[in-house]
Amino acid sequence: PAEGTVAFISLPPSLHTSFPPNSSSQVQFQFYGVPELFQVILFHSEEGKVLNTYVVAASVINSEQSIRDMKVPVVVMMHHLITNTHHRDVQCVYWNFIENGGLGGWSPSGCWTHNTTPEYTTCMCDHLTHFGVLLDILRTPIDGKNEKVLTLITYTGCGVSSFFLGVTVLTYSLLEKLRCDYPSQILLNLSFALLGLNLVFLVNSWLSSFGLTALCVAVATIQHYFLLASFIWMLLEAVNMYFAIIKVFNSYVPSYILKFCCIGWGVPLLVCCMVLVVKPDSYGLLPLANSEMFCWVSEDVVFYVCVVGVVGVVLLVNISVFLMVLLQMRRACLSEHSGVMKELRGITSLTLLLGLTWSAAFLTWGDARIPLLYMFSVLNSLQGFLIFVFQCLMKENVRKQWRVHLCFGRFTLQEYSEWSHTPPMINKPKHTPMLTFPTAASVRSNKSNSTQSSSASSQCTEQHFSGKRPDLGVVYQQSFILPR
Repeated sequence: PAEGTVAFISLPPSLHTSFPPNSSSQVQFQFYGVPELFQVILFHSEEGKVLNTYVVAASVINSEQSIRDMKVPVVVMMHHLITNTHHRDVQCVYWNFIENGGLGGWSPSGCWTHNTTPEYTTCMCDHLTHFGVLLDILRTPIDGKNEKVLTLITYTGCGVSSFFLGVTVLTYSLLEKLRCDYPSQILLNLSFALLGLNLVFLVNSWLSSFGLTALCVAVATIQHYFLLASFIWMLLEAVNMYFAIIKVFNSYVPSYILKFCCIGWGVPLLVCCMVLVVKPDSYGLLPLANSEMFCWVSEDVVFYVCVVGVVGVVLLVNISVFLMVLLQMRRACLSEHSGVMKELRGITSLTLLLGLTWSAAFLTWGDARIPLLYMFSVLNSLQGFLIFVFQCLMKENVRKQWRVHLCFGRFTLQEYSEWSHTPPMINKPKHTPMLTFPTAASVRSNKSNSTQSSSASSQCTEQHFSGKRPDLGVVYQQSFILPR
């Protein structure tokens, strides 16, 4: 066939034996340039496969019976709509009009694959009918009805989530006193990573519609980067908690938050660059059930190693760290209403939310696939909103900063002491006292006298601290070090 051919049929010379005697016969060829005409039934009957070619047909007009069981097969070569770069399984099929109660469906009977390349598949069939090639994909599209509902939930939820994540990022970026401790700085980076992930997702399908390979690779790479960054920052949040509570008395880490930023943003960048260098075709187009395309990780090995593997490791490490922290809290006999316990519950809730969200995504197989996809869509939509609730609305110092800045200074932080819930004393001077951290030895000797303290976010006041220990999360040090 000539270059650029999308479909080619070669009929065997023996076909004339099937013509009616003493009459002229005509062979009719039909070409369908709209694959969607055959897609609706396909997704109900052939789970895991998509039609990857145009449909071409051949028939003898005045033949008294259908032509089948030919000794010399018909050769059909068709161009792939989606380049089969990763050599997924293909299947030569024909359209059987009596399948599915007369609605029609694809059947492989009497057809087999002769040869396949990333661009073309050559089929052989022993009968004349409508021919096509199915492409088997592991991340199977879903039927059109559920696709529309899930799309509505996902895009609406991601839009709402992006709004609340944006409010959280702006709050902690513009109000300097809210980000003077390490947990708040980690939260700011995590929120920014999730915001980037949601925004790229919202424009992914639109950008993929341009059909530009370079643009699609860039979009898929950026989305992969923000996904990895989100989970790495969740891991770093757990690591910070471990350093602050488990190793608080004997850990010194210079340039602490700078190193966290190098890990949180550098490791995902390194992974994405390695994928682009080692397997540059790992990012590309993936088909959706409504014939739309989506830019994402198209290579199965890369997907399971660099997405599923990374997420799985992060979740396991986070669960282990939280169990260790809970044991340490229990030994310290902290009240359930202490600031540290509130912080722990908030961080644990966010980790469980992320974990459940992506666990549902990775388990979307078999009969439970559709419910798990709904679960994934709903949980993914709630991430930004719950971060806003836990880290803004439920934090007293954030609400105080809002009152101060949104009310144009009519309130002052001096009226809301972060160190005591008692009313301010009129006769006492209003300057901030100097607080000195005790030494590790004195802490050990007086550990039993340590009492409940305020939450992590309440550390960012205008107080001055003396002592050379770096801030490994002042929130957690308060509960173990600061005397009342």
